[in-house]
Amino acid sequence: MTEFTWQYKGESPIKVRTFIMGYGITRTLLKKIKYHGGQTLVNGEESLVNRLLTTEDVVKVVLPPEPENDHVDVSNVPIHIVHEDPNFLVVNKPAGVASVPSHNYSTDSLVNRVKGYYQRQGYANQRIHIVTRLDKDTSGVVIFAKHHFAHSVLDKQLKDRTIQKKYLAIVAGRISSPHFEIYLPIGRTEDSFVKRQVTAAGKMSVTEAWTVCRLANQTLLKVQLHTGRTHQIRVHMEAVGHPLIGDWLYNPDDHSMPRQALHCAELTFYDPFSGNNIHCEAPLPSDMQSYIALNKGL
Repeated sequence: MTEFTWQYKGESPIKVRTFIMGYGITRTLLKKIKYHGGQTLVNGEESLVNRLLTTEDVVKVVLPPEPENDHVDVSNVPIHIVHEDPNFLVVNKPAGVASVPSHNYSTDSLVNRVKGYYQRQGYANQRIHIVTRLDKDTSGVVIFAKHHFAHSVLDKQLKDRTIQKKYLAIVAGRISSPHFEIYLPIGRTEDSFVKRQVTAAGKMSVTEAWTVCRLANQTLLKVQLHTGRTHQIRVHMEAVGHPLIGDWLYNPDDHSMPRQALHCAELTFYDPFSGNNIHCEAPLPSDMQSYIALNKGL
């Protein structure tokens, strides 16, 4: 069973509910703890969450067992682990692998592979909580939470925009500016369920980029998102005349790479269980390295 213990150091009485919600326990999780086999204990005794705590009281929360995702098939393809601890798993996703199962990719998405890893490790909690996702043909770091509590605290960080992700992208054309920002609204295109576009009816989106190196007629950029729209980097770079190399949707005439040249290279998030920031990096994949090498000296 997964459990967490905190000691109340305050001087004024406070309800157990208020105290543990300060650590990221949500109302939804409180209900699951109460009705699905979890426990809340104060000084070793089971307690209601409206009990008042006094200084030095020790609160223990025991999470309920989680049913595994029965509809998720197991894939035994190995995963590349960037970071793992009792609460989080960070994986380097290869290009060509979907993040989550779908009708077209039902048995070998990244979620399927992580489920296979959990089974091989014999983890008590076999439920898969994917926190961040990447397009199928984008490579790089993806976070999984190992239980509902870890997922809820990272969901809040996603909403608060405190999870930082930095990408490496190879775009068409040589960009002279060492640093630039793009402020353009993004919304759906009318004739496609998948494609997005810059449109006045869309949501304002902010992309920041730095030039890493210039190639023959391309540029390697480091990119940070300040909003999280679907296809944001791909749409913004096309809009300013520098679409991603190999992007079949936004740069269809370029076939110099078999996928869009986009890689999530860095990810930083706050781990409330250890009190530390977790920084993860995934090296540039070989296909992007080869492309840079081929076009550097031209």
